[in-house]
Amino acid sequence: MARTLCGTDIIVAGNLAQIAEGQAAEVELDWQARYGDTIKIKALFGEDRLLISDPKALQYIYQTSGYNFPKQPERREISRLTTGRGLLWADGDGHKRQRKIMLPGFSGPEAKHYLPVFSACATKMAEKWRENIVLSGEDSAIIDIPSWASRCALDAIGEIAFDYHFKTLDNGKNELGKAFGRLLLETFGRPSKPEIFVQNFFGYIPMSLREVIGDYMPSKKLNYARYVAKLSVEAAKELFAQKFEGHGHGKDIMSLLVKANSAEDEKRRLNEEEMFDLMRVVILAGHETTANTLSWMLLEMARHPDVQTKLRAEIRAMQRSLESRGELTYTNADIESMPYLNACMKETLRYHPVAINTFRQASRNDVLPLSKPITTATGEVLTELPIPKGLNLITSITSYNRNKEIFGHDADVFNPERWLNSGVKKSTSVGVLGNLSCIGWKFAVTELQVFLFELIGQMEFSRTPESERVRREAAIVMVPTIEGQVEKGAQLPLRVRVTPRDEEEEL
Repeated sequence: MARTLCGTDIIVAGNLAQIAEGQAAEVELDWQARYGDTIKIKALFGEDRLLISDPKALQYIYQTSGYNFPKQPERREISRLTTGRGLLWADGDGHKRQRKIMLPGFSGPEAKHYLPVFSACATKMAEKWRENIVLSGEDSAIIDIPSWASRCALDAIGEIAFDYHFKTLDNGKNELGKAFGRLLLETFGRPSKPEIFVQNFFGYIPMSLREVIGDYMPSKKLNYARYVAKLSVEAAKELFAQKFEGHGHGKDIMSLLVKANSAEDEKRRLNEEEMFDLMRVVILAGHETTANTLSWMLLEMARHPDVQTKLRAEIRAMQRSLESRGELTYTNADIESMPYLNACMKETLRYHPVAINTFRQASRNDVLPLSKPITTATGEVLTELPIPKGLNLITSITSYNRNKEIFGHDADVFNPERWLNSGVKKSTSVGVLGNLSCIGWKFAVTELQVFLFELIGQMEFSRTPESERVRREAAIVMVPTIEGQVEKGAQLPLRVRVTPRDEEEEL
C-alpha cells in the first residue's frame, strides 16, 4: 500500500501531532518530497489514515465521486462550534439544500456587482494608511497588515452580505468584528498534544455526546468559540429580522437568500436557526480567508520588489487607459484583462493556500485513481488504490500546490511568471474545485483582484525585520504570525510608502 510512517507516540496522536504542531503544512511538504503524493499515516490508537496530494485522487474525491467523501465527524464538530450547522457543517442532501439557497448571492454575475464596494473599502484602508504615514513625520510607516486586512474585509462583507456597516476601518471597536478576527487563531492555534488528542477523539464518539462536550467542556479555547457564537447569533437574529420584514427586496446577499428561501418548497426551506448559521458562515468565511490571503499577497510583494514594480506598471497602464476612454471606474472585465495582476493573485493562492488541508471519510468501499503508481509493502505496483468504507483521509492542498509536474520545477518558490508561460495549463486549479468547492470562490477572487489593484496602485510595500521572522501558523486556515510573538496573534508588519501616480513616468 502507500508508504507508511510511524508516529512518535501512536497512542496519543500518532502522526497527527506531527502535522498539527509545526508550521502550516511544513511536515506534509517534507513527507511529500521524501515519500510521494500518497502516504499512509497513523492516527489515534494506531488507526490507519491516508495523506493525499495525488492530483487524480483529489479530482476523484472532490469532483467525480460527488458526496461519497463526507467530512470527518470531528471536523464537523469544529465547524458546528465556529459557524453552527451551516454550509461548513452540512453534508450530503443537507449540503445540497443549503448550497442551493446560498447560490444566488454568490453567483458570478452577482459578484461583479460587488466590485464598487470592494474598491471603496480598499481605498478607505489606503487613506487610513496615508494618515498614519503623515502622523509618523516620515515618508513611510510600519503597518500591521493582518489587523487592517481583517477590518477591511469585514467591512466589505458586512455591507455586501447584510447591508450592515461594521465600520471597523473607522474605529476598530466593533465587538463582533474583533471577536471574529481572532476566532480561529484563539480557538485552534498551536494546539497541545492533549488538545490534539481530544479534538480527534471526537471522531470516535456519538454525535449527540460530541455536541454536549463541545458545548459544556471547560476549556479556555472553547469558551472563546462559545463567546463568538453568542455574539454572532445575536447579530444574525437582528439582521434576519430586518431582512424578513423587507421580504428580501434588498440587493445584499442576505436579502437574496431570504428571497430564495421563500421561493423554495416548504419542506426544503431553511428554518431560522439554519439561516442564522448561514450568516455566521458568510461572516467568517467571507472575511477570514480574504484577509489572510491579502496579507500573504502583500508579503510576497514586499519580498519581490521587481514583481511589485511590474504589477504597479500594469495597474498604471490600466488607469491611463481608463482616463483615455473617459471612464472614472474600472469594471470586472478590465480587471480580468490584466494578465500580471491575475498571475500574482493565482500565484499567491497557490503558494499560500489559506485552506491548508481538508479531512474526509470514505462513505463506501471505493477505489482511488492515482497519477503515480505506488509500491506496496509486498512489492506490488498499484495504479489505483482500493480503500475501505470508513477510512479517514487528509487531503493536502498545500502539497498539491507544490507538485512539480503540474506547476514546474520551481514549484517551491513564488513566481507569478509561471502563469504567463506554457508551464501551467490555464485550466489548472489552485486548491480544490468541484461539488464541494467554495461557493464564494468567484466572490473572493473579485475581492482580491480589487484589493490588489487599489493597494499596489497607491502604495509601495517593503520588508521589516519582523517580517523576516514570519510563521505560517496553522489554525484551520493559514495565519501569519511572528516567531517568538505567536501569543500576540496574527501579525505581519510591513513598511508602507505612498507612490505618486507620476512616479513611474519620472523614472
